[in-house]
Amino acid sequence: MAQAPASPPESPRVLIVEDDARIRELVALHVGLEGMTAIGVGAGDEALKVARTDPVDLVVLDLMLPGLDGLTVCRAIRRESVNQDVPILMLTARDEEHDKVLGLESGADDYLTKPFSVRELMARVRALLRRPRLSRVMAAENTASREGVIRAGALVVDPGRRQARIHDKDIELTVLEFELLHLLASNPGLVFSRDALVTRVWGGDTFVTERSVDTVVKRLRRKIEDDAANPRFILTVWGTGYKFAEQ
Repeated sequence: MAQAPASPPESPRVLIVEDDARIRELVALHVGLEGMTAIGVGAGDEALKVARTDPVDLVVLDLMLPGLDGLTVCRAIRRESVNQDVPILMLTARDEEHDKVLGLESGADDYLTKPFSVRELMARVRALLRRPRLSRVMAAENTASREGVIRAGALVVDPGRRQARIHDKDIELTVLEFELLHLLASNPGLVFSRDALVTRVWGGDTFVTERSVDTVVKRLRRKIEDDAANPRFILTVWGTGYKFAEQ
């Protein structure tokens, strides 16, 4: 009996949140040319309505929006939607370092300053889509063994289940946060330079800067440390990078 043809894989769904219709349509056009499905909205509240109920594979999010701004939308997606671990690329007309860092600290995975080249935008889109989603990795590995569990005081890192706990409470981590924590916790006392972390965690992504590493470390500390200003687990090695404390 002839086998039925396999169903074609679903195209990635990209939520484009941009109040400038020209930019929104330009991004949607090139997303479509890449074989992806574009969902365009022009306001923050519209974006949240979609993100809270409709699974997507990537969010391209403008910082300056009418009503709810991009930072508020980003935080809300991370906190209360079915897309908590979705990659978020933030677009901003502000090119000051403070604004970029604020976007990353709000949960964005990458940022791009306007005006931008379409070629660079799509390169960043493809790079973010290549990264595994934590929820999907966990679903694929839900039968994995519990071998290799790392315990450091009140912190438990379980690579088989892709989970971390502190004081017996689950910690919500993005893929990047978990990969960084697991790498450091697996090698207590070993110093990793920022360049080494970019290579090991981000796969050598050319768009990732050392400041991006610092931002993810900062987010991690807020989640696992009792006092993020005086960390006990992830320690800074000044002039070099980071290491996990030897327990």
